[in-house]
Amino acid sequence: MSRAYGYSKYGGPETETWFDRPVPVPGPSELVIEVRAIGVNPVDAKVREGAMADPAATPDFPLVLGAEAAGVVIATGSDVDSFSKGDQVLGKAAPAHGTYAEHAVLLASSCVAKPPQLSFEAAAVVPIAGSTAWEALDALHLSAGETLLINGVGGGVGVLAAQLARDHDVAVFGTGSGAKREITESVGATLIRYDAGPVVDEVRALLPDGVDAVLDVIGGSSLRDVATLAKDPARIVSLADPGVAEAGGVFLVATGAAAAPVAELMAEGKVDPKILTTVPFDDAPQALRGIESGHTLGKVVISVTPD
Repeated sequence: MSRAYGYSKYGGPETETWFDRPVPVPGPSELVIEVRAIGVNPVDAKVREGAMADPAATPDFPLVLGAEAAGVVIATGSDVDSFSKGDQVLGKAAPAHGTYAEHAVLLASSCVAKPPQLSFEAAAVVPIAGSTAWEALDALHLSAGETLLINGVGGGVGVLAAQLARDHDVAVFGTGSGAKREITESVGATLIRYDAGPVVDEVRALLPDGVDAVLDVIGGSSLRDVATLAKDPARIVSLADPGVAEAGGVFLVATGAAAAPVAELMAEGKVDPKILTTVPFDDAPQALRGIESGHTLGKVVISVTPD
């Protein structure tokens, strides 16, 4: 049997539950891993709430939470020849599967061999957070010498995006509370405190003409405020608010296709995943509560110790 943490129906934290299930079997284009580490993301809570559910589908509850993980391959689908049993990999959950479990089903096409220089914990943040940061910057078409405002710089995607942009000679500014100053400055960005006055006024004081691009990970009224700072509305990318399209921006649903280059940069020591919170599997509920609060620093990872 395999222990998993998931949810019994769509809704809030009260729907979450521990349960045992048989070790999953991979289908075509899938592989099964013994999970060693799990990346915790805001999207995990959105999936549990049903925000991303297919209204025509009939879920087979309980479902497993989570979207990214790293571990050791124990089985592969009949058509998978890129990985073998015993390989150490990182990847995204296959459709209708999750990763908060001792064993997880991953989509083989999303998987990348774990570089030996990376711990399983570092590898687990690459498939979603790392790849999303890369894809978002790619969509913004940034050039050296330009300015980028990251709305919500202190979280997992924000700190990775800041480093990737900084290393391409982009001047990075990021919104966040005063508690996020140290982590923001550690990735080469300038913090714009939303708890010290209007963000727009502070940015205008530094950059009277506004910024070349905006990457938003918060959405809502916060996005609407900072959107006025973009010189070109088409260069606003939001990961949190589909409504950005109404203003001419881009709502990005990341594919995870950039996992390989991000993993390589991490292995070379050029990008730090900024994992500031690592918890044991038993504390998975608390890890997700922290992410839902919006006040965590850096990336949160769940470590799973094999039996």
